Amino acid sequence: MMEKSVYNDENASTAMEYIANSSSVFTPPPTTSPTIENLDAAEETHQFDADAAFLLNITLICCTLLAYYLKKNKCYFLPESAVAMLVGVFIGGIARLTVTDLTLFSFSPEFFFFVLLPPIIFEAGYSLEKKQFFENIGAICLFAFGGTIISTFVVGMLTFWFAQLGIIHHVDKNNPMEALLFGSLISAVDPVATLSIMGSPELQCDNLLYSLVFGESVLNDAVAIVLFKTFHKYYDPEGPEFNRSVIPHALFSFLSMTVLSILVGAILGLLVSYIYRHTTLSDFPKLEASLLFLFCYCCYATAEAIQLSGIMALFFNGIVLSHYNSYNLSNTAQVTTEQFFATLAVTMETIVFLYMGMCVFTGRFKNWDVFFAFMGLLFCLIGRAMNIFPISWIANCCRRRGENKIS
Repeated sequence: MMEKSVYNDENASTAMEYIANSSSVFTPPPTTSPTIENLDAAEETHQFDADAAFLLNITLICCTLLAYYLKKNKCYFLPESAVAMLVGVFIGGIARLTVTDLTLFSFSPEFFFFVLLPPIIFEAGYSLEKKQFFENIGAICLFAFGGTIISTFVVGMLTFWFAQLGIIHHVDKNNPMEALLFGSLISAVDPVATLSIMGSPELQCDNLLYSLVFGESVLNDAVAIVLFKTFHKYYDPEGPEFNRSVIPHALFSFLSMTVLSILVGAILGLLVSYIYRHTTLSDFPKLEASLLFLFCYCCYATAEAIQLSGIMALFFNGIVLSHYNSYNLSNTAQVTTEQFFATLAVTMETIVFLYMGMCVFTGRFKNWDVFFAFMGLLFCLIGRAMNIFPISWIANCCRRRGENKIS
């Protein structure tokens, strides 16, 4: 018995020494708890988010009421988008003077592309007058592809030449690729601005003009993306040199991007129509509208994930769904989806122009050159004139007699 007791005592002492020396295995609990500091930080974040949500909602309400006032009094000289931008400029100026953290008032590109833009583009395709659009698809493609390329090189080379002359500063004088990058960014027509201004029913814009401008704004997305990526690739000092052999590859890139983007939107639209056609979703109107909303974002995210144009894919997805799937919806869902997407698009447009106005004072600009902004606007006008008139003449020559001419 004594030997067994001694043996157990030795084992116990050995175990205690092992436990004492194994601090890395058995970590003692902290003596002070950091939860109070974490709670304080969480409370500050929550309060900041609450203030931001309150301010944004009040601003949107004011913009909507101002839009109502303009519509009621038929003040067509000032579009709703311009009102939202002016309100944004006012708020951004006050924020610059009074607020230290301008995160709330700064424009987020990712928030724009993945939250604000998809409902606007989808609603445009879903409510599009398809007959007018496809009757002018040839002219639209000419303006979207040829016009964007011409405008890009005109604006870019004018910017480069004026920089070499010393008239414009903050632009690379030795490499034209930086100026061409600027030209590719500024030459693409914005679909949001087109919808907001020319798509307003109160203005009664000419249907042909609206179809041409809006169609170009959607289809030129692929051209602008490919041009920007091409110029950026050859602007890199460590990248390859630009030569004529690059041109066929760039042409193939934006043609393939255009076709594949349209195919993604059309295929997903047909898939959604098939699902609605062969199920009894019409018995559940809430689920009908919810799924349509989710498929809208799914189409855009799919195209962007495989490095295609989400704008083009979603636009043609909306066209396909409005043509093939609207008959599969119940009467309740038809009215609900049309009104819901129209309301959502108006709200998102207001937010976009509101933040564009605030960026005048809250944008993270390294340089601010008013003269360059004025010259850029002049270059854009020259570039547009050099592609609109020749392409309009070509489009009119290709039209049959009796068709509406571009004038």
